[in-house]
Amino acid sequence: MELIKLTLPNGDIIEVTSGTTIAEAAASLSGRLAKDAVCGRFNGELKDLSYRLTENGKLEIVTTDSPDGVDVMRHTVSHVMAQAVQRLWPGTKLAIGPTIQDGFYYDFDMEHTLSSDDLEKIEAEMAKIIAEDYEITREELAPEAARALFESQNATYKLELIEGLDEQISVYRQGEFVDLCRGPHLPSTGRIKAFKLLSVAGAYWRGDSRNKMLQRVYGTAFFKKSQLDEYLKRLEEAAKRDHRKIGRELDLFSIVDEGPGFPFFHPKGMVLRNVLENFWREEHIKRGYSEVKTPIMLREELWHRSGHWDHYKDNMYFSEIENQRYAVKPMNCPGGILMYQRKIHSYRDLPIRMGELGLVHRHELSGTLHGLMRVRSFTQDDAHIFMRPDQVEAEIIGVIDLIDYVYKIFGFPYHVELSTKPKNAMGDDAIWDMATDALRKALENKGLEYKVNEGDGAFYGPKIDFHLQDCVGRTWQCATIQLDFLLPERFDLYYIGEDGQKHRPVMLHRVVFGALERFIAILTEHFAGAFPTWLAPVQVMLIPVAEDHLPYAREIAAKLSEFGIRYEIDERNEKIGRKIREAQLQQIPYMLVVGTNEMNEGTVAVRHRRQGDLGKFGLERFIEQITSEIKEKKLD
Repeated sequence: MELIKLTLPNGDIIEVTSGTTIAEAAASLSGRLAKDAVCGRFNGELKDLSYRLTENGKLEIVTTDSPDGVDVMRHTVSHVMAQAVQRLWPGTKLAIGPTIQDGFYYDFDMEHTLSSDDLEKIEAEMAKIIAEDYEITREELAPEAARALFESQNATYKLELIEGLDEQISVYRQGEFVDLCRGPHLPSTGRIKAFKLLSVAGAYWRGDSRNKMLQRVYGTAFFKKSQLDEYLKRLEEAAKRDHRKIGRELDLFSIVDEGPGFPFFHPKGMVLRNVLENFWREEHIKRGYSEVKTPIMLREELWHRSGHWDHYKDNMYFSEIENQRYAVKPMNCPGGILMYQRKIHSYRDLPIRMGELGLVHRHELSGTLHGLMRVRSFTQDDAHIFMRPDQVEAEIIGVIDLIDYVYKIFGFPYHVELSTKPKNAMGDDAIWDMATDALRKALENKGLEYKVNEGDGAFYGPKIDFHLQDCVGRTWQCATIQLDFLLPERFDLYYIGEDGQKHRPVMLHRVVFGALERFIAILTEHFAGAFPTWLAPVQVMLIPVAEDHLPYAREIAAKLSEFGIRYEIDERNEKIGRKIREAQLQQIPYMLVVGTNEMNEGTVAVRHRRQGDLGKFGLERFIEQITSEIKEKKLD
């Protein structure tokens, strides 16, 4: 019998008989490992436990406690859900059913209109399929055989997916159910432990509004019920913190039927927005940025030159002026380039750091719109840095330091990902390798751990993405740093070097907040509307006990105004308890109650939205305390 050598992640080498399955290899190492095994990674590729090893290579057993293991399990659950739906509503056509962050979905073409009431029916049928413990098997089919299989099922979406393929096509079977899939999967349906279907939504086939609207069912699954319960609690907490709900309650913003995806900011929302913008400006001035503003519309030819036309036109809006085509900008970078080109630059001028709070518009499908999280019109806190090649690393580190500082102000932990050249990229591999190495070197010099996302860069350059984590444990990709050697080439940018000759600058694109609207949504949910005092639209609510105390409340208001403290006076003829409760519901950090005693003593009775009654303060003492809190940008 032929023996093969398998190298394990720790460097150990084991010998097994050629033809040994990954499951058998796991059992030879440890009974516990065999029990926890989900699949294997052989020579970098995920394989089913039933996969037979016939050559030397690197083997890693993927277990239930790994992200890959959870992903494989969730994809198996999506197949079980599809099987259940076809049992309940025969004739249902299957589209796609991938995993996503924290779960999975499957798209269905069916006559029955699914509602949330149907989810329990589907879950019950899924439970039967799991109890039946079907073996899940993989088959490799020639293209002709695969087409014949799916034609016999009238599976039009699967036929479209395999159209034009000339290599072997894999399908997976469990009981009467068969689906087109790359895999891998759990070895049997009985391995599924804890799952929950969450919602029903509409989705166009392949995300194209010209195609048929399908019905999408979302769900999640875990290897332990305790993990599912914890996740569902987080979802419940997230629902309480929904920025759309809080935005209405605190009168921050709205989105109306006359402008889906185009948010209206109300006076209080504008206060919050302006405070964030002023903070942004202050920090950028400290770091040597100049603020610019570029037009919202520019001629179509510019977008051909920049490459956006080839890579982004389906997400752009267009107009015509005097028989010439114009595009509404989806990104600020071409405008920043034109700003750089307005004059000749010397090597002494570089780096040039141009910041812009730039309004951009992108065509998003109506089904993807979600409050301020996904809109069609938003402001990017963009900056474009033009630099010499010898300045690249220092500038990247400077941006990393800025992002780190800003996220710490809001109390956000974060992790970092490095994204490399995508399939639709402009430029050759040598330029991409140079840019990617520069980003990697900066991260390593800062001592930052990072994950590599192969093929997920922008079309013009690799990027570093910062994923912040909110208090509910969700992660959001906000800040990004993109290094670009290509657009300076396409626009023939140059500076005059020390030798008097033209040299090509390097361009760095970056955002810190990302989209300002989305960042406001994240802050709203993170703080559940109880913004830190420095951010709160109203920082102090003045509550006179009776009408006689209004003049004193107005005196205090005038003093607060001198120090730039934002206030309101509750002048209603209501009971004091009701006024306090409503101020707390509005998440106002401080309430100053003034009655006869306070008026006679020249004091204020201070209440905090979280800590309750803080006692009587002299007005000067209170102002000193709150202004210090605002200046230091303290969190509650």
